[in-house]
Amino acid sequence: MVDAAEIVRFADAPPPPGLTPWVDGREPASDIVIAEADPAWPARYESLRDRIRNALGDTALSIAHVGSTSVPGLPAKPVIDIDLVVADPGDEPGYVPALEAAGFVLTVREPWWYEHRCLVAADPRANLHVFPPDCAEAARHLLFRDWLRAHPDDRERYAEVKRAAAAASNRRGEHVMAYNARKQDVLRDIYRRAFRELGLLPAD
Repeated sequence: MVDAAEIVRFADAPPPPGLTPWVDGREPASDIVIAEADPAWPARYESLRDRIRNALGDTALSIAHVGSTSVPGLPAKPVIDIDLVVADPGDEPGYVPALEAAGFVLTVREPWWYEHRCLVAADPRANLHVFPPDCAEAARHLLFRDWLRAHPDDRERYAEVKRAAAAASNRRGEHVMAYNARKQDVLRDIYRRAFRELGLLPAD
């Protein structure tokens, strides 16, 4: 069980000196496209979930649709974000080869940040985030998803900052990490509101 103090504390430390999260050494370039919400996204998630479950069996402790494509009505990059929990993300031979055989490619390795790994799929496009059990970041993903599903005002606020961040990053030729940084202040503000309403932080 993740405790409240871990959930409300973000881990923002940069990578250790000389290390990069990118398996091939550099962040891949791509345009940042924000599409209108697509009712087909849940079905795409379900097909990916089934591929993951068939590849890993009981090694997959949990699989969840997260990120903007998991929130009905929210514009998003047309890439399905999925959180996968395994017993030990550092034991890559225990799950990466099976996922590679199912069409995923390991692109990110961050042992210093919640033991996070990320694999991508091309059809349908997906980011598969791998975390250990009782991980604060994975808990935040579910909390944020459920909050936006239930709070249309914050959902619209987040949609607006996503569009603005994408436009600014595309104008400057930035990658996705810069896009994420541009929307972080609004994202964190929504998180704080949710934390207070859910009793994880004291009310103002």
